[in-house]
Amino acid sequence: MSRLGKQPIQIPANVEVTCADGILKVKGPKGELTRIVAGDIAIAVDGAVVTVTKTKDNPKSRALWGTYAAHIHNMIKGVTEGFTKILEIEGVGYKADAQGNKVKLAVGFSHPVELIAPEGVQVVTEKGVITVTGIDKEVVGQFAADLHKVKKPEPYKGKGIRYRGEYIIRKQGKKGAA
Repeated sequence: MSRLGKQPIQIPANVEVTCADGILKVKGPKGELTRIVAGDIAIAVDGAVVTVTKTKDNPKSRALWGTYAAHIHNMIKGVTEGFTKILEIEGVGYKADAQGNKVKLAVGFSHPVELIAPEGVQVVTEKGVITVTGIDKEVVGQFAADLHKVKKPEPYKGKGIRYRGEYIIRKQGKKGAA
């Protein structure tokens, strides 16, 4: 039994949730998100409460029950507050520059690496810090992961792109001859 799926989801006053023809729409002050609902899951909107139920009792629907409840929570939070991922760049000469929807990274390669931010994601760069914001948690997290993947922090000096608060286990370097 899903503990998340059993609980009703409260809708804030400034958010509108509709579910029709297998498409869930959540509209709020920051924007609108849509998601296709699987056939094994039924979503009912009653006033200021959303309930998620299983239409079948099989392993797939039991797995999707709590997942869709979490998706609805994230969609409501996204259209009201938004999501933010902060990455830090560490290394001599390493820098990032955001121009519109393009992010140009100079992280020790022979050429700068350019990434294009998906629609609905804003990227702001300051000295050694990249801030990725948006209303869709999955898209923000995936773009932050793509930035992180360009130059993962290495264990000897810690150079690279890391999430804020990420702890890098450092290794001891070469030992000198005694």
